[in-house]
Formats: sequence, C-alpha cells, structure tokens
Amino acid sequence: MTERTQSETGVPTTPSVPTPPGYPAQLERDATTMLGTTVHVRPIRPDDAPRLVVFHSNLTPRSVYRRFFSAHPKLSAKEVERFTCVDYVDRLALIAEIGDRMVAVARYDRTPDTSEAEVAFVVADDCQHHGIASLLLELLADAAWRVGITTFVASTLMENREMLNVFASSKFDMGTSVDCGVVEIRFTIDPKLCHDAHSTGHQRAADRAHDHQGPPAC
Repeated sequence: MTERTQSETGVPTTPSVPTPPGYPAQLERDATTMLGTTVHVRPIRPDDAPRLVVFHSNLTPRSVYRRFFSAHPKLSAKEVERFTCVDYVDRLALIAEIGDRMVAVARYDRTPDTSEAEVAFVVADDCQHHGIASLLLELLADAAWRVGITTFVASTLMENREMLNVFASSKFDMGTSVDCGVVEIRFTIDPKLCHDAHSTGHQRAADRAHDHQGPPAC
C-alpha cells in the first residue's frame, strides 16, 4: 500500500503516483507569468480528483458563475471524473500549481472529427490578475496544435472583462460574436505565437510585461 500524507491544503497526497496511459510528461514545466508569478504547470491526472473538488469549493460564486454560466457550488462525481480523466489528445486539461496547491485549470475539448476545440479556464480568486490564464492559454494552444487542433472556440460572459482581456492580449488573430450577453471567440492557433516550451524564464516574463496593454490578465 502506498503511504499517503496530508498536504498543507488538507488534501491527501500520494508521494509517488503512477502516470496514466498516454500522460504527456513533456508538458510539465515550471513557468513564470508575464507578471512574475512562478507556477508549476502539468497535465491533470485522475488522482487530482480530491484536489479539484477543494479547488472548486474555494472559488467565489462569481468565479463559478463565470465558468459555468450558472450557480454551481459543487461538482458532481461524474463531473469530477470527466474533468480529471482525459485522453491527452482530444481532451486535455492543464493545471497550475503553487507549491502543492492547485490554483488554475485550463482545458480543451475537441469537437469530434474536426480540428476545432472548445476551451475553458478558471483561476483561483486570490491568484487572478497574475497572468496565469494568459500563460495557460499559450501552453494549451501549443499542446493542441501538436495533436492537430488548429482552432480554439471559447464562450465568455460579456461582463467577464478579465477573461476577454486574456484573449485580446494573446496576439492570436481572433473573431468575436455576441448573443444574449455571451461573447463567442474563435481563433486559429498560430504555432509561431504559442509559448515556446523552453522559454519559461524571467526574461520572457519581463518582455511580456513590457508589451502588455490594458487591465491585468486573469
């Protein structure tokens, strides 16, 4: 039996966790956001289920509403399973960690038999405006492009200016449409604009901070 310990967040952790089939270890990295926050980014795993539940339960109702477009205080068991059990090709989620705490999740779901995928993001309230969502968008786009996904689609509430700014400041060429207060964003992934897998240092963060315009990213 594997010995389990308690993390500082109160969630049981396993010192050594077997990676699931197809787990893309090459996507793991330490990275620095445009505003200087250092996070560890990696693909989600099934054993992250308890941590995802804690992460979601600590979100404010406002952040939950912006993610799900409704009051959704608790994830169902089926949702937790779906969100943590991905195939890493047609469905991928990247999490950002500070220490052993999950602070953000970004995911894509490919539309079957297409090169298009829907993306969604959520960042812990006390870690918003740190540039974490912008970093995850670049990393997620790079991972998607490598498995044949060329277009991202996202739906965001018009009131969610922070998330809209993340997309607007990404430098991807985007098109938008609005319906009943929901903004649909579509953009083609340009690999030249994706986050370089080997460029995660402070110089890149300084360069992006210098170029950044408008309100802070999510």
